[in-house]
Amino acid sequence: MPSGRLTVSKVRSINEPGRYSDGNCLYLVVAPGGSKSWVARLTIRGKQTDLGLGGVGYVTLAEARDETVRLRKMTKQGQDPRRERQREVLTFEEAAKRVHAGLKPTFKSERHAALWLSSLKIHALSRLGDMKLHEITSGDVLAVLQPIWTEKHDTARRVKQRISTVFDWAKGSGHLSGENPVTGIKRALPKVQRRADHMAALPWRDVPAFMAELREREAVAARCLEFLILTAGRSNEGRGARWSEIRDSLWTVPAERMKRGGVHEVPLSDAALSVIDRARGLDSDLLFPSPRTIGSKQAAHLSVNAFRPLLKRMGHEGLTVHGFRSSFRDWAADFARADREVAEACLAHVRGDQTERAYARSNLLDRRRSLMESWGRFCCPKPSDVIQLAPKALGAAG
Repeated sequence: MPSGRLTVSKVRSINEPGRYSDGNCLYLVVAPGGSKSWVARLTIRGKQTDLGLGGVGYVTLAEARDETVRLRKMTKQGQDPRRERQREVLTFEEAAKRVHAGLKPTFKSERHAALWLSSLKIHALSRLGDMKLHEITSGDVLAVLQPIWTEKHDTARRVKQRISTVFDWAKGSGHLSGENPVTGIKRALPKVQRRADHMAALPWRDVPAFMAELREREAVAARCLEFLILTAGRSNEGRGARWSEIRDSLWTVPAERMKRGGVHEVPLSDAALSVIDRARGLDSDLLFPSPRTIGSKQAAHLSVNAFRPLLKRMGHEGLTVHGFRSSFRDWAADFARADREVAEACLAHVRGDQTERAYARSNLLDRRRSLMESWGRFCCPKPSDVIQLAPKALGAAG
């Protein structure tokens, strides 16, 4: 049982199962499965007793310390903290809201936070919401999951995980003495064969003709889609693009808009810069504001559905923004013969395993710039350009 004052970084780095003292009766407990929770070891009526304070994901180190001090004061005054908890019997809905409030600062966006709670409201609260935590059985959880397990499997998996999180919190914070009812229900649910759902993508050979048609469109959505294709970006990255993120020929996408939560630098080709020039004057903040809000005090982003009607009018219904990332990836491999690591870096994909990433610190910016410039010339050839590029690997070392 290692001792010594804990720190936030130390709590984050500890993975070895065991009990770690913070002093003053507070302990960090790391379970064999890797979960971490806080425990206050108190002397109640002459007997040492452990009281759970909650998981590390919901209760900060400072909060755990404050709660331990409060509980210690109660015991010194002859009170039994367990009775206080017994009086507070939570329903599943009350517990879910507390867990959501604790997790909210960790969510990537307001939308993600809203989806976390709304999925439980839609699929779980009608049956479990008013039930006391200790009354809920594995059968009740199964009754929530079985109707959606095969038809909406991804949603069902997320709901299952979130229900489990609520009970883990309840157990760790002393509101539940029994086992998590989600544990062990996996065998009662049918095995679902996952299918790879590939986004509809335009063959890379057809991209120049598509881009020529797209340039004739005057809609803001058309300019944004052009920009996304030329930068191989994701929809939310481009719809939220700001002028402050553009410096010379580099677009720096902040971590909060990136799928994996890290800043992404995108080299801008001449073709991409040309699209930006056409967007000047629409708004002082957003590159591609919603047409309905242009000229207002605070313009809004383009809607997530802004591209669907555009593509339908162009006769390309069924194509997706994400599919153009596949078009780029196929072009990079089949035509440009770019190094895999360079093409994957352009898409902001994680490259290699954890060990490889620890040593590969470079973002390959110069090599990506060369590849993206070639992609821009391919997508938007000028009359003087020769489309058939020399057959050497673009983005290759040297």
